[in-house]
Amino acid sequence: MLVDTSSARGAVLAQALADNGYEVVARVHDTKGILRMIEDIQPDVVIIDMDSPDRDTLENMSFVTRHQPRPIVLFTDDDDPVKIQTAVRAGVSAYVVAGVDTKRIKPIMDVAIARFREYQALREDLTKAQNTLADRKLIDRAKGILMQQRGVSEDDAYQLLRRAAMDNNEKVADIARKLVDVSKLLV
Repeated sequence: MLVDTSSARGAVLAQALADNGYEVVARVHDTKGILRMIEDIQPDVVIIDMDSPDRDTLENMSFVTRHQPRPIVLFTDDDDPVKIQTAVRAGVSAYVVAGVDTKRIKPIMDVAIARFREYQALREDLTKAQNTLADRKLIDRAKGILMQQRGVSEDDAYQLLRRAAMDNNEKVADIARKLVDVSKLLV
């Protein structure tokens, strides 16, 4: 998907993309409603070509990154470090200053896609680590409840949780969550 604020510049970029084997599946002139367009069209990459990214554009890119993540390449004439930093925080994979050079399109796209995939893998790893930590805390809390209520050791409390999980075909963390929730009702 190509977002261009200048038809002439956008035409040059669209041609450069075509010359490098990329297909522009949609061409729009601003980022208003871009999230819905991305949901409908499902482009592999979002390319933005504008003189200077404004606050609305960067905010829209943030929404895209959160709800429809994909590589975002921004071609601009603005080399303001604050805008570059804001764009990267908004999820822009490549911030390219000083126009379009046909020879640079393919490497820019390749790097943007690679950086996006690496970022997504890191996000997934972080989410898994956060979930694992939350589950461990929950299990520890449930073990504490069992240790107090039943007067058992920590290992025995874990075995009780584990057995209940196996008997109910659930995860230990799910059983722990139920136990903690029920204990809140009984206090």
